[in-house]
Amino acid sequence: MTDEEIINGCLEKNRIAQKYLYDKFARKMKGVCLRYSDSQEEGEDILQNGFISVFENLKSFKGLGSFEGWIRKIMVNTALSQIRKNKKYQQNIALDKVEFLLPASNYIAEDFAANDLLKIIQTLPIGYKTVFNLYAIEGYSHKEIGEMLNISEGTSKSQYSRAKAHLQKIIPNR
Repeated sequence: MTDEEIINGCLEKNRIAQKYLYDKFARKMKGVCLRYSDSQEEGEDILQNGFISVFENLKSFKGLGSFEGWIRKIMVNTALSQIRKNKKYQQNIALDKVEFLLPASNYIAEDFAANDLLKIIQTLPIGYKTVFNLYAIEGYSHKEIGEMLNISEGTSKSQYSRAKAHLQKIIPNR
């Protein structure tokens, strides 16, 4: 099935098309959700809530850009909503006045398996993890992250730098 056929089938409430959409994208999107969560269970909750949003908002997909990218954005927004709901992130991101920057060596070990890296990212405090994922993996600018999380651009940069420092301690000389 093409993405267009899947979308049309889902809009017609066709269960087979809905299952196909879920099966086609669930594995990739689960990885996205796990990067923002503290546990497998929380990641799965975010995934399920994200797919509910996908199905509820499918009629708003205009066909501009990739369908997978549109779904990914919904998953990220669902994860951010979960973080906001828990309000835990405020404890880690309230560092408005801090400007802490590291040297530009921002690589992460190439020989790490994706699952190993995911487990390490999940150990980051929620504020660090959120900003790290949005900036390093999703490609948002610090300005965009600030707007999304209702923090300053400087706080986003600080959280990202601290996340990198934390990761560099965990992954020394790899």
